[in-house]
Amino acid sequence: MKKIFVINGGQHFAHSGGKFNHTLTGLDQSYFTEENGFELQVTDINLPYDPDEEVKKFVWADVVVYHTPVWWFSMPYKLKEYIDVVFTAGHRKGLYRSDGRKNETPEINYGTGGTMQGRKYMLTTTWNAPDTAFTLPGEFFLEHSVDQGVMFGFHRMNAFLGMQPLESMHFHDLEKNATPERIDAYKNQYLAHLEAQFTDLEIALSA
Repeated sequence: MKKIFVINGGQHFAHSGGKFNHTLTGLDQSYFTEENGFELQVTDINLPYDPDEEVKKFVWADVVVYHTPVWWFSMPYKLKEYIDVVFTAGHRKGLYRSDGRKNETPEINYGTGGTMQGRKYMLTTTWNAPDTAFTLPGEFFLEHSVDQGVMFGFHRMNAFLGMQPLESMHFHDLEKNATPERIDAYKNQYLAHLEAQFTDLEIALSA
């Protein structure tokens, strides 16, 4: 069975309720079942956690799934705190050994000290911004995608551990235009995304 670790980074603050990230986590729980060939562990960053136990979940997992809203062009502060605390606890405990450099060659090989090789991760983000803010000339994000723009550092963070990405999925216009029809469409698209990503992963692992 493939082992999946889901991190629900949704957070309630001001006008953000974290509801759609909770919905995505529920969809994970319906998809990553024993009947479908998965073992699942879930962490909600709003609940108390033991950093060492969280490190063990990362080391246990074949795939880590991150769900996060984007606040002020970054992850929410509780998710950032979780990563700071847990990744620090994971030093030489299965997440990373060092920054990868040697004393005799300090200019090269930065970021190669991770010990999570062979593991995958998948990112979802939720936005108030519409997708056109990333794609249309002259719009706010200057035609930079989420993965190559705002979340680029997040992806390099996971590369620092040695993990490789599955295809991300980004959900837009979930504040000003969060209609029931949009939510239902996104839920169906996410389930289709899971099917595509994990079918491809199964094929790759068995090749």
